[in-house]
Amino acid sequence: MLIHKTASAGTLESNDVLVTVAPGSGIQVHVESVVLAQFGGQIRETVLDTLSRLQVTDAVVRLNDMGALDCTIAARVEAAVRRAGGDA
Repeated sequence: MLIHKTASAGTLESNDVLVTVAPGSGIQVHVESVVLAQFGGQIRETVLDTLSRLQVTDAVVRLNDMGALDCTIAARVEAAVRRAGGDA
């Protein structure tokens, strides 16, 4: 899926994540999280798996995580990607 514009999904509420997806060259993932030391690797893996499943090859993804579960992270990434690609 091609990323045509910048789009976001999620909130900064506790146990949620704000995901912003923008056009880019290659995949770049930037994570800010209250649990980065403990779960930073798992957060990045969830993002990359979701992008792979959606066939996104070029995007800049920024996450501001407030302790979201993996399923929430995946859902927010997918929503932001679909909005940025024009599917939502």
